[in-house]
Amino acid sequence: MSRIRSKDTTPEMVVREGLFARGFRYRLHRHDLPGRPDLIFPRYRAVIMVHGCFWHGHGCKLAHKPLSNTDYWDSKIERNRRNGARARIELENIGWRVMVIWECEVRKRNEEEIAARLDGVSAWIREGAAIFKAGS
Repeated sequence: MSRIRSKDTTPEMVVREGLFARGFRYRLHRHDLPGRPDLIFPRYRAVIMVHGCFWHGHGCKLAHKPLSNTDYWDSKIERNRRNGARARIELENIGWRVMVIWECEVRKRNEEEIAARLDGVSAWIREGAAIFKAGS
């Protein structure tokens, strides 16, 4: 498990590169925010967490359960889910908007599907500019 990366994963890089190409600038993995979100957009008061389907128990075909040591994996995945939910609540309580992008949304997809998903993410980020401006 030491080779499992928590940063700069392939799905995260796809999201980062796509949003950068759309003109967004962001910060990465801020330690002072709950859950250390993958992408932080301070201007829009928004964060994005890119979750691996297996590690966070998404339920899609990428989230297959191992057949051995099931007690360990069940508790590990449940703990990851609880931590993710707690981080999301804490971020929302301190005024951040939170979006979760699942690995299956960008992995093994064609360019048009990824572009459509990233266009939706871009719109979500930009809509926060109006919310943040009105709320300040």
